[in-house]
Amino acid sequence: MKTIDELLADGVSGKRVFVRADLNVPLADGTITDDGRIRAVLPTVKALAEAGAKVIVASHLGRPKGAPDPAFSLLPAAERLGELLGAPVAFAQDTVGPAAHDAVDGLQPGQVAVIENLRFNPGETSKDDAERGEFADRLAALADVYVGDGFGAVHRKHASVYDLPARLPHYAGHLIATEVGVLKRLTEDVERPYVVALGGSKVSDKLAVIDQLLGKADRLLIGGGMLFTFLKARGYEVGSSLLQEDQIPAVTEYMERAEKLGVELLLPVDVLVSAEFPDLKTKAPSQYETVDADKIPAGRLGLDIGPKTRALYASRLADARTVFWNGPMGVFEHPDYAEGTKAVAQALVDSNGFTVVGGGDSAAAVRTLGFDENAFGHISTGGGASLEYLEGKTLPGLAALED
Repeated sequence: MKTIDELLADGVSGKRVFVRADLNVPLADGTITDDGRIRAVLPTVKALAEAGAKVIVASHLGRPKGAPDPAFSLLPAAERLGELLGAPVAFAQDTVGPAAHDAVDGLQPGQVAVIENLRFNPGETSKDDAERGEFADRLAALADVYVGDGFGAVHRKHASVYDLPARLPHYAGHLIATEVGVLKRLTEDVERPYVVALGGSKVSDKLAVIDQLLGKADRLLIGGGMLFTFLKARGYEVGSSLLQEDQIPAVTEYMERAEKLGVELLLPVDVLVSAEFPDLKTKAPSQYETVDADKIPAGRLGLDIGPKTRALYASRLADARTVFWNGPMGVFEHPDYAEGTKAVAQALVDSNGFTVVGGGDSAAAVRTLGFDENAFGHISTGGGASLEYLEGKTLPGLAALED
């Protein structure tokens, strides 16, 4: 895989460089609530602009239905990119139409343009190779060189991620090179003890990575909504907590396998429960109680790990030399149920090991809860991509960058 360093060494002055970024930022009423993914692509965009390239930044945002939708416009992301660069950024109101060509044609060396949400064109996400290829051809007409730097999208077989690199000289940007290097540290010659903390709502989203990590990790710490399927598999009642009953056989098998392999698989010993889900908009105080994990009352739903579990998990992270964390421990968006996620984040900060926050909601939680990003070894920009890499899958966007 060639990297942007090789591209810069060869010279890019005056060349049109297409950067497939990941500007899929969360928005609330048109305002960006977390600009982490925009900041993550800055090193690549800055390096190309400073070297005199004409930089065309492209991305998806959300899940529009293959047609323009103002709610998913990249304009706020383009404006924020310009603020972070400290320079004007042109914005094209289409992807491959007249506005995109006008924006690119108007670029001078060192300038940057952002084209509109790639998913406004059905060819971007089409499962039909010909339709994707036709869109990739039109994107290729905008540029001379391709730089892949949207790590959060590399697990998607989309036109701008998979088909476009085949049509242009292609390189990995700084972010993708960094992300791949980090993931290799989690899969090759890992420093031990190796501890993995997994949360999030659905256990089905994590089964494949658990399957792989049972042969690699020394300890697995389970939290989030997925923990209740594990508790149910242990024979405990879980009240009205989130439960995937169809996954109980798989969870049972994994717990048995962990015991045979000598992998420590820890479940919460206590949880915070309430009669109803909290209001995340007003964040009004919630009525809750702390109960033992095997004594969840009927009609109550679990919303966070309890204080005993926080202390237990922190103790099992304390001596780790490598940590991968993906998924919050509870409903961190509400202050009453953020303490479990805070405790895991703080344990990573206090660790002397190599700590990786695996993107998605975990990365959002770290920022929302006020942690210094530099206190972690790495915060990934792609939760789904990170998990699929750890599952051992071939990621289309990475395969496309290989020669």
